[in-house]
Amino acid sequence: MRRLADNALQVLKSRYLLRDENGRICETPDQLFRRVADAVAQAELQWGGPDAAAQWSRSFYRLMTRLEFLPNSPTLMNAGLPKGQLSACFVLPLNDSLESIFTTLKNAALIHQSGGGTGFNFSGLRPAGDVIASTGGVSTGPVSFIGLFDFATETVRQGGKRRGANMGLLSVDHPDIRSFVQVKSGGRRLPNFNLSAVVTDAFMRAAETNGDWQLVNPRTGRITETAKAGDLWDLITEQAWLTGDPGLVFIDTVNRHNPVPGLGSIAGMNPCGEMPLLDFESCNLGSINLSGMVRRTETKKQAVDWDKLARIIPLAVRFLDDVIEVNRYVLPEIERVTRSTRKIGLGLMGWAEMLMQLGIPYASEEAVELARKLMAFVRDQSLDASAALARDRGAFPAWDKSVFYPHLPLRNAARTSIAPTGTISIIAGTSSSIEPLFALAFRRMGVLEGKDQWELNTVFLEKLKETGFWSEDLVRAIKDEGTLASIPGIPADLKRIFQTSLEIPWSYHVRHQAAFQEFTDNAVSKTINLPETATVHDISDAFRTAWRLGVKGITVFRNGSRETQVLRPGK
Repeated sequence: MRRLADNALQVLKSRYLLRDENGRICETPDQLFRRVADAVAQAELQWGGPDAAAQWSRSFYRLMTRLEFLPNSPTLMNAGLPKGQLSACFVLPLNDSLESIFTTLKNAALIHQSGGGTGFNFSGLRPAGDVIASTGGVSTGPVSFIGLFDFATETVRQGGKRRGANMGLLSVDHPDIRSFVQVKSGGRRLPNFNLSAVVTDAFMRAAETNGDWQLVNPRTGRITETAKAGDLWDLITEQAWLTGDPGLVFIDTVNRHNPVPGLGSIAGMNPCGEMPLLDFESCNLGSINLSGMVRRTETKKQAVDWDKLARIIPLAVRFLDDVIEVNRYVLPEIERVTRSTRKIGLGLMGWAEMLMQLGIPYASEEAVELARKLMAFVRDQSLDASAALARDRGAFPAWDKSVFYPHLPLRNAARTSIAPTGTISIIAGTSSSIEPLFALAFRRMGVLEGKDQWELNTVFLEKLKETGFWSEDLVRAIKDEGTLASIPGIPADLKRIFQTSLEIPWSYHVRHQAAFQEFTDNAVSKTINLPETATVHDISDAFRTAWRLGVKGITVFRNGSRETQVLRPGK
């Protein structure tokens, strides 16, 4: 088993390793990976019997213990245990009735308790002040119900190990869009919700010319107001500058790429935005560690290990498809819809570390082109792996309602997704998702029962030694500053390779997201990190650029725009 870093061990001990009835840890990391591998491989009994299950368990175990691939947190936490809920992402429907709202609230609590996160589209709820015929009263509107869902989430920890997470969506033509956009300003935090405005291509075009935009009561279908799209756009971008919310979901782009349109349009997203899902649909995620997909060439240079990547992708796809079989679903509706499409979300982590090993600056054309080449490779290999599984196991049941029918039988309606990998990247000892390094040295604030974690990037230290610049004084300076930017004596080309998130222009953040999205079946979760000096105009430009480049959703975060911030550079 590959050695785990101290921070990885701290995370595993805090959240993942089993405990006895007295709260004492009774499982080692090795035993955790064995438990997960054995549990997931039980799916193989359907097609190959005990010997096949044992063989695949060994393969899954090696994959995880070498930290080449890790599944999402609920799988690590719950596989092989009685409740056995293994998926991370869920979307639940919300209809315009008190019964529907509170049924969804109950179902969300059950999902959070099991370790999953939930997404809701509140656009179907009548606006504040609208009539309630059954009582003669008036509605409090979707924003009030978001507050209710947030309060309920606060009381239910995911699997007893972490707080729940939610995505709240509202259409830009809803009469309450202004109050939704501004809900996190003025001291109201809603700590358990990410918020995104659902925008159409028509709205984006109208916003560019400040054209008329109609707000429509979803209960009656009647126009309540004709607003100026440019004014709404300004409000959205100002609030995103001020608080980091809302993000945007480009819903027409999402549905242009809906793999199963015969089951209906997609209206919901999971908490971090990487999974557009149907009502009651869930998805299990897993990510390949790119920092381990680099090899030394005969000339001692480093290059992408395409052969190794090609070996790992089919194994990861098989693992995630097996999770669907052994998963224990919170609701029968979730099992029915999830099994009908069998979507999985194979993603990546360690992208920044791969680039550093290759000596490629994140803010470069070379990096963007490699992102496209890499994700195209992952897409093609995962497609082939899913087609091979379909030959052995059958296509997903809703195949005849999909864009692949009748020529391409696949086991999984969607196969790839770029998740944020916040916790599993710590376990893997690599950089998160496709993000640049937040800093070369930084603190994670209060992530584990209020404790901080200190991180000094080891790939960076190794590269410093290779280039002959390593010294105790330099390391001390980096620990204080978090970056190389203001440290004298470092060549400019080396500083470019090790640029951190806030030093990288927003345009490269967006272009990386777009490059990966071009070849990703589901969506890409990425935060466009901006320095404190960024302007509202910068955010407006970033949003428009993301839409034009075909991104499905976008979130920005301006440094210092929130009182609580998980990552802080340097000491």
